[in-house]
Amino acid sequence: MLTRLPSLPALARQRISKRICALMTMTFLAACDVAVTGAGGNSGQQIDPSAPINVALLVPGGTGSADFDAIAASLENSARLAIADLDDQVQINLRVYNTGRDPGRAAQLAAGAVAEGAQIILGPLDATSANAVGAAVAPANVNVLAYSNNTAIAGGNVFVLGNTFSNVSDRLVEYATRQGVTRYMIVHQDDLPGAVGRDAIATSVRAAGNTVVGVESYTFSQQGIFDRAPAIANAVNANNAQAIFVTDNVRGGLSILATSLNDQGLSPNRSPLIGLTRWDASPQFADLPGAQNGIFALPNAGREAAFRNRYESTYSSRPHALASIAYDGIAAIGALAATGDRNALTTSSLTRSAGFAGATGVFRLRSDGTNQRALAIARIANNQITIVEPAPNSFGRGGS
Repeated sequence: MLTRLPSLPALARQRISKRICALMTMTFLAACDVAVTGAGGNSGQQIDPSAPINVALLVPGGTGSADFDAIAASLENSARLAIADLDDQVQINLRVYNTGRDPGRAAQLAAGAVAEGAQIILGPLDATSANAVGAAVAPANVNVLAYSNNTAIAGGNVFVLGNTFSNVSDRLVEYATRQGVTRYMIVHQDDLPGAVGRDAIATSVRAAGNTVVGVESYTFSQQGIFDRAPAIANAVNANNAQAIFVTDNVRGGLSILATSLNDQGLSPNRSPLIGLTRWDASPQFADLPGAQNGIFALPNAGREAAFRNRYESTYSSRPHALASIAYDGIAAIGALAATGDRNALTTSSLTRSAGFAGATGVFRLRSDGTNQRALAIARIANNQITIVEPAPNSFGRGGS
């Protein structure tokens, strides 16, 4: 029998509450800027296989914020690390532009970079800026590999490199379905990241032929979770949900949610949690009774560790969480340039089915501007995180 965890101590609650603002900031960077669909219609620049490829790297420096300057430096470092790892026959001329977080400035600098010879754009960080950049360089037939994971801007000449909510939910639902889970309760925080995650989960569940038995939300705060926990637990039981698919983060409100639902008597053996975010960011989460038997997705652990170690040994600092995306952009460009194909930077080449070997595993770009990343499945059992299904090392014919 599982021992029920009492309510979290006041100090722990305070720590989690203080983390919420920081979490919100990071989530909005990558996933949740309000934007319109990217401009479309171009196929990308042709290259001279014997000449260096001109890449414009757009980073969020220049805002006066130490945090964003650090992100900018980490992205640039990762891109240069990727260049060093390329085939000796591939030459990339990298020019770096500090766009801040201003869509107008990003669009202006991107247009200037193209005028200076840029053949492809890597970046920028924010979805709104990426959308503006895509529109600015579309007339010049230039593709954009943005750091964002906001699929609302994907399409046309804009590709998003970030790991999307839909990619994560597809992988988790595919695995859970094979374990016999067909009835899902979705529980999300009542904010924009939660809403985007909710919709991604619902789409994945229904596409797999399964059932969303209910959707519950809570105000993104400590008290909001406490207030809604009884109703959420009742809905899980009343609808015979086999799993509770949650959108929140371990550095946000997920620890409080898992504990509160456990306090309401929900059994993680009967209705375990499934997480849209990474739970290994806080090792203490695995100690919670409410987290036991839950699953979440991870990148290729071996490749991620190798990238982190290489970065640290080169720059004597840890890479930012988004740094690997810049590495991936250069890796894709370099792999295509190595083929000697003049069409290496066109949409048809960027979306090749075999994909690319990235910093944290294989990935590929889709014709609609989204991406697919190979992910592992991790489970929490006996207070330990264990990989129960490793990330694939390649994409099969069926797309797995």
